[in-house]
Order: sequence, then C-alpha cells, then structure tokens
Amino acid sequence: MAAKPIVLEAVNCLRKIHQRNRVLNAFVHVSPEQAVTEQAVAASQRQNSGTPLSPLDGSAFAIKDNICTKDMVTSCSSSMLSDFSPEYDSTVVAKLKSAGAIIIGKTNMDEYGMGSHSTTGFHGPVKNPYSPRLSVYSAGGSSGGSAAAVAANLCFGALGSDTGGSVRLPASYCGIVGFKPSYGLLSRRGLVAYANSLDTIGIFTRDVRSAQLVFDCLNEHDPADPSSLNDHSRSKIKNQAIGSQPSTNQSRQWNIGVPIDYNVAEVSSPLKDAWISTLATLRDLGHHIKPVNVPSTRHAVSSYYIIALAEASSNLAKYDGVQFGPHATAAPKSANDISPSLQLIAAAREKGFGKEVRRRILLGNYSLTSEAMENYFIHAQRIRRLIKEDFDSLFSSPSPLNIQPERPSDSRDSVDFLISPVSISSAPSLEEVLKADGAGVDSYINDVFTVPASMAGLPAISIPVHGYEDLPIGLQVTAQYGDESRLLEVAQLIENLLETDD
Repeated sequence: MAAKPIVLEAVNCLRKIHQRNRVLNAFVHVSPEQAVTEQAVAASQRQNSGTPLSPLDGSAFAIKDNICTKDMVTSCSSSMLSDFSPEYDSTVVAKLKSAGAIIIGKTNMDEYGMGSHSTTGFHGPVKNPYSPRLSVYSAGGSSGGSAAAVAANLCFGALGSDTGGSVRLPASYCGIVGFKPSYGLLSRRGLVAYANSLDTIGIFTRDVRSAQLVFDCLNEHDPADPSSLNDHSRSKIKNQAIGSQPSTNQSRQWNIGVPIDYNVAEVSSPLKDAWISTLATLRDLGHHIKPVNVPSTRHAVSSYYIIALAEASSNLAKYDGVQFGPHATAAPKSANDISPSLQLIAAAREKGFGKEVRRRILLGNYSLTSEAMENYFIHAQRIRRLIKEDFDSLFSSPSPLNIQPERPSDSRDSVDFLISPVSISSAPSLEEVLKADGAGVDSYINDVFTVPASMAGLPAISIPVHGYEDLPIGLQVTAQYGDESRLLEVAQLIENLLETDD
C-alpha cells in the first residue's frame, strides 16, 4: 500500500464505489470526496517525508454499520436507528484513524447482525461481487457489505462484527480473508451489541499479511471496555507465543486436526474436495493430519441461539420509542390486551424493527422466562463450558487464561490447529435464500462450522481456496485462545498453497 500513490488510490476507491455500489449495495454511507482527499494528501506528505503514522497510513477502510462513527450515521441497517449519529468513534475506528487510515464509508449488513446473507436490513440485500451476469448470489452475513467492499477492491480493508460467524461466512462466500480474533483482544466499545458475550470485532482483507497489520494496530487493552483483556493476561499470551517459537534452523511441522464431527452430510462435494485437497497438500509438505473428535460441538448451534437471542432481547429492550427508535402514537391491533404505555412501545418496535429481529426477540424473551431459564438457558451455558473444555483437551498449547490448565491425556493426540470448512457450500443465490426464508426454512446450518469457535471465544480465520464454477470457497483455521501469531502463520501457508497452484 505504501508504494502506491495514496491520493490516487483513495480517489480511485471513491470512484469505484460510485460506479459499482448501485449494483452491489455494499455501502450505505460514503465519506465526502473532499474529506477523503484531504486525509490522503496528509498521508502522502507523511510518506514522502519518511514519517508515516503506521503501515496502514493512507489505507482506505470500510466500517460495518453497527460500529459507531461520530461523523456518520450508525443505523445497524434498521429503521429504528435510521438517523442515529453517535457522539464518539468506537475504539477500533479511533485506532484506525490514529494510524492514518482513511474511513471511506459504512457498509450494509443484516439488521442488528441478525442473519446469514445480509438480506434483513432496511437498505436491501448485498450482492456478491462474484455473481455471474445473469444471477445474484449472497454475499453472506451479517457483515456482507464489508466483505463485498473488500472483494470488489473498493477499499484496502474493512471491519465487521462476528457473533457466530458473521465475518468468516461472508469472507468465504466473497473469496477474501475474514479474521475473528480471540474474544476480548479487540475492543467492543462502540459496537452496537447483539450478544455481548459472543460479539467480536472482525477484520476483512484480501490477504493474510494485511489482516495481520490491521490486527496489530487494534490489539490493545481498552479500559473503557469491560470485556477487554487486561495487560497482565496479554503479557501471558505474548510469553506463551515466544515460548512456542522454533529454533532458528528448525522448520515447523504442524499437527493439524480434522474434526470428524464437522463432516456432515450437507457439505457440498466441491467444498469437501477442496478441504481434502488442501489437507493432502499440507500432509505432503510434512505436516501431520489427525482426525479428532469435538463431541460437544454437535450441540453448539442450538445452545448458541439460546444464549445469543437471550442476550439480544435484553440488549434491544432499550429501543422503546423513548430512548431510541421511532415514536409511536397508535398501538398495533395485536397489542390491545396490554397497558397503553406498553402498547406504544410495542408499536414503536413493530415500526422500527424488521420481521427477523422481532422474531428473534420473541424467542430470546422466552429463553429468559422462569419456565425456560433452567431447561434452556442454563443448560446452554453448561454446553458452552463443555465446548471450551473439548477444545482445551485437543490443543497442544494450554489456554493462557486457565489458572490450572488441563493438558491432554496423551500429548501425541494433541493438535496445533483445526482445519474445517466455513460453510456447507459456496454462496447460494439470493433467490434461493429468499425462497427459503419465505418458506420458514432456517439457515442455521450455515453456522455449524463457525459457531463452536465463537462459543469458546477462540480465534478463527477464513482463507479462500479454489472454488466451484467461479464462486470462491473458504476454509477455516481455528486455534487455541490467544494463539493468533501461529494461526496467522498457518493461514499464510495455506494462502501460499493457493498462489502456487495458480
């Protein structure tokens, strides 16, 4: 990026956005050209004088529309927040700006992050840049706008949010890198919450090295975020990473786990072929491929939705037409059996929330009733703990956050990473997606590979591999908590395999 003329690059990004966004619908707000040009000129002057603020100085970034920006509306693609202008930048946006990055616009998404195809927001669906001339394919969700913007080369990188796969899934569909770091490493301050215990800021770039640069820029303790990992714990992660470095003349030979539980019948043949082919190539390079069992993950998706929707219903309770949202003057017909004040709140929510959000709030509210709490919510939390224990028993390195980490019963069976698909197939057509939604068919199967890492708070990354009929396919690498350095190293290895094949 530094070698390119920064001003020209920034202006070209704006030009391409204006040319292609009408079709892609990736951006919902674009920064004024004058502001972008002024920032690009300043970055160019710093580069010419040899004093760039960071390796990202002058790079154009897109920001998902649920991450606060003080100079742009942050709507979460919802009518409820259509005119909400935050008074501050989220921590991650502030860090990008301090590094000299240029925020070029806000990107489309599923409403409040609730969806898998970026179709539920009031701005309309996002189109996958790989869509053939006569068809429209899903860009994935909920961060589909950010993924499409990077894939279409409309910006250098983008930020999204990943609750159960909302960065990795669109990255897979759009043929780019989508990186979800360990929970707590990147600040959530300024991220409009879906599910607090799961939400993670994620990174989109076109290559692994760029994702590393963005992660390094953002990876810092934020005292304003209660979930941000403190400096002591970060020091433990750093020391563990240093201890795992090989000697100077030693080449790495990874132990790579293949989760047998992820080999579900719904996985498409092209995706399975890409998975097997990549593992075979890694084996030929001297790495050890081991089948492993992660038994509790078969319950991960059902437990995830119980926890996520319960937290979402609590987070969205403030949208009542008084604090946030459209003010209602008449109650909906369905609310005649409740008090007048509650009728107006119900009316505001019916007016401000889309159908999918209202549906999920109802499900989440039920999870928090006394009747369901023990049978569903608490049981889901127990399964979440079991998922984390399953992962801890597999990985060769202990979790740096465990006070007394449990080690595998036989270290010969332990692995450094897990490699799996991201989704069950390449991107489906939007026609298929909308038809399935209309028929009430759940798309939760899309989350079967991504949710387990989210439930355990682990880092995971989607790397594009050869696709099928010009549609990309992503493979996912998952690592132990805090093991980002080695995760990105093996991700770059897989990326290089693809370049070699080309």
